[in-house]
Amino acid sequence: MNKKVKLQDLGQKDYKDTWDYQEELFAGIVNQKIQKRENPSVETDNFFLFVEHPHVYTLGKSGDMSNLLLSEKQLEAKGATFYKINRGGDITYHGPGQIVGYPILDLENFFTDIHKYLRLLEEAIILTLEEYGIASERSEGETGVWLGVGTPFARKICAMGVRASRWVTMHGFALNVNADLGYFDNIIPCGIKGKAVTSLHVELGREVDEKEVKQKIVKHFVSLFEAQMT
Repeated sequence: MNKKVKLQDLGQKDYKDTWDYQEELFAGIVNQKIQKRENPSVETDNFFLFVEHPHVYTLGKSGDMSNLLLSEKQLEAKGATFYKINRGGDITYHGPGQIVGYPILDLENFFTDIHKYLRLLEEAIILTLEEYGIASERSEGETGVWLGVGTPFARKICAMGVRASRWVTMHGFALNVNADLGYFDNIIPCGIKGKAVTSLHVELGREVDEKEVKQKIVKHFVSLFEAQMT
């Protein structure tokens, strides 16, 4: 089992270009798994991508188009793009000031349990937020990380949506750090009506060092997955 994970920070990168790159890495790992059947000494790779996207809305395969509240012209006016994609979940927004993480892992190097995988990704974010004095948690039946669950002020700070095939993962999480939350007004986030979104900078009342947040996420990811980041 190869527990080494190659960390790559892609900086700001177009959503479609990043999706294509994810697919390339994903296909490479699947190919290694096929080779491994013939030659058990073959190791499968693992990757962890950090990226920041220009304004974009993405709709998961089970999502509802009516949760996008903008026409094509309005999208253009806002300088945003839209894609229907192959992850789970409904609609979400990505943009500047948001930390997006795409772990592309062969889960057979760690454990074969998608539910556990999602819970550990959530836990990495929960532990990161705890370091900023923010108490966050899961909301039953709703993937991601939330604040104020069970109160009228419930708000989502981190969205998650993954795809897994042959125990290889892609897509991941989007943590609002210094994001412009106004862009969420143009969708029904994750298809859940009446729930607000928030960000680290709103909760703390100040700009937050995104590089520092990434370091904390990596630290907790490594610990939870018993991984070695290279």
